[in-house]
Amino acid sequence: MTQPGASPPTGTPDKLDSAVLKVAGVVVLGAIMSILDVTVVSVALPTFMEVFDATYATVAWTMTGYTLALATVIPLTGWAADRFGTKRLYITALILFVLGSVLCSFAWDITTLIAFRVLQGLGGGMLMPLGMTIMTRAAGPERIGRVMAVLGVPMLLGPISGPILGGWLIEAASWHWIFLINVPIGAVALVAAIVIFPKDEPTSAESFDFVGMLMLSPGLALFLFGVSSIPETGTVAAARVLVPAIVGAALIVAFVFHALRTAHPLIDLRLFKNRALSVAVITTTLFMVAFMGAGLLFPSYFLQIRGETTLAAGLLLAPQGLGAMLTMPIAGTLADRIGPGKIVLTGLTAIAAGMAVFTQVGAGTSYWILLGGLFVMGMGLGATMMPLMTAALQTLTDHNVARGSTLMNIVQQTAGSIGTAVMSVVLTNQLRNAVGATSPTDALDISADAFGTTFMVALVLIVLTFVPAFFLPRKKVTPAEGVAPVDKVMLH
Repeated sequence: MTQPGASPPTGTPDKLDSAVLKVAGVVVLGAIMSILDVTVVSVALPTFMEVFDATYATVAWTMTGYTLALATVIPLTGWAADRFGTKRLYITALILFVLGSVLCSFAWDITTLIAFRVLQGLGGGMLMPLGMTIMTRAAGPERIGRVMAVLGVPMLLGPISGPILGGWLIEAASWHWIFLINVPIGAVALVAAIVIFPKDEPTSAESFDFVGMLMLSPGLALFLFGVSSIPETGTVAAARVLVPAIVGAALIVAFVFHALRTAHPLIDLRLFKNRALSVAVITTTLFMVAFMGAGLLFPSYFLQIRGETTLAAGLLLAPQGLGAMLTMPIAGTLADRIGPGKIVLTGLTAIAAGMAVFTQVGAGTSYWILLGGLFVMGMGLGATMMPLMTAALQTLTDHNVARGSTLMNIVQQTAGSIGTAVMSVVLTNQLRNAVGATSPTDALDISADAFGTTFMVALVLIVLTFVPAFFLPRKKVTPAEGVAPVDKVMLH
C-alpha cells in the first residue's frame, strides 16, 4: 500500500485506499472548524452588541478581524510547509486555532474578543491550504479529484450549518459555546494528526522572502479591509475604503514585480506558466465573486422578506447542501477520469438555472420553487468548486502543490470578500427604493424586487464564468503530465 504523504506511482489503485481516507478524515476535521468559524459567529453579532454594549460596526470586527488574519497568514503557508514540514505546521495551526477559540470564550470585552479572533484566524488560515497539500501528496495526481471531493464537503456545509449551529448553541447554552465547541473537535483532530499524518522532511534550501512578506501580507490585509468597509460606508468613494484599498493594491502590485525577479518568492507567480492552473485561477475568481456574494443574499431574503427566524433561515438553506453532497463524489471521480472541464461547465449550467429562479423572487414566492432552485444550485456547486481545485493542482509537481494550494486559497479568500462587498452594496442601493413606499405591503414588494435585481447581478457573473471555464482541461491528465515541470504542462 502506498504510504500517505508520498505521491503514489503510476500503478496507484483507482479507489481511495484506507490510508488516504484516514488522512482525509483528519483534514476534514480541521477544515470543518476553520470554515464553521467564519459563519457561526455571524448569528452571534446581535448577542455581542447586547453583552458588550457595542455598535454593530464594532462587533462586525469579530468577523472582519478573523478574515483579515486568514488573508495575512495564507501567503506564508507555502514557504513554512517546506521549511518546517506539513505535519509539524498543521499541528501548530491546530493548537493556535484551539487556543484562540478558548481565549475567545473568556473574552471580557469586545476589544479582547476581536484580538482573540485574530489569533484564531492565524491558525485557521493555515489549516485549509495545508490540508489540501497533505491530501494531494497522499493521493497523487491521478486521484486529486476524489480527495478534493472529500475536502469539499465541509466547504459546502460550513456556510449552511454555521448559522444553524450558532443559533442553536446561543439559544440552548450561551455565546461562549460557539467557540468552546471547537475544543473537543480540535482535540480529536490534534491526536489524529499526530498519529495518522506521515512524517515529512522539512527542507531549508529556500530562503524566506521577507521583502515579499512585507508587501503581500499587509497588502492583502489592507485591500480586504478597504473592500470589507464598502457595505458599512455605503460608497466606494469613502476615505475608509479608498485609502487602505489603494495602498493594499499598490503593495500587491509591487509584490508581483518583486516575485518575478526573485529566485524564491513568497508566492511563486511562475506557476502561472501552467496554463491549466492559470485558467482555473481566472475561473475560480469569477465564480467566487458571484457565488460567495449570492451566498450572503439567501439567508437575508428569508430573514428580511419572509420574516423567518435565524434557525429557520439556516434550515431552509439545507437543500443546497444536500444537492452538493449528491453530486460532489460523482464529480470528483469524473474529474479524475475525463478531466475537470466538462464537469465544471455542467455544474455552472445548473448553478445558472438555480440562480435564474431567484432573479424572479417576490414577497410570496412558493417555498417549493425556492427550495428547488437551491437544490439545483447545490448540485451545480458540487460539480464546480472542487473540480476547479483539481484543475489547478492536478498538473503540479509534488514540490509545487503547497504553493499551488496556497495560491488558490488566496484567490478564494480575496474573491469571496470582493463578492460579498459587491452584492451588499448593490442590495443596499436597491433597498433604498423601499424607503418612500406608501404602505408596508408596497415596501415589502419593492424590497423583494431589490433582492431579485441583486440576484440578477450574480447570474450575470455566473454566465461570464463560462468563458474561462470553456478552456479548462477536458480530458484526463496522464501521469506523465501530472509530474511534468510547471512550464512544460500545456492545456489539453
